[in-house]
Amino acid sequence: MFTYYTKGVCSKKITFDIEGNVIRNVKFYAGCDGNLKGISKLIEGMTVNDVINKLKGIRCKDKNTSCPDQLACALEEAIKERHA
Repeated sequence: MFTYYTKGVCSKKITFDIEGNVIRNVKFYAGCDGNLKGISKLIEGMTVNDVINKLKGIRCKDKNTSCPDQLACALEEAIKERHA
């Protein structure tokens, strides 16, 4: 289980598992509950790289990031940790 503390968004934390290269059990803590549950269900079973490519760079209102972008950052960090 990976835990990532978000920066600059309403969600405070994201947890998830990576099995092989596949994302499982994504959970956002705080933030837009329905939207984040929807994102979590949609990406369940996708590969890490596919999710990063789809979500990286998405912005929320006038912020330089968003909850989906923070998930992409979390996945990139998890991959770095696994290969360190």
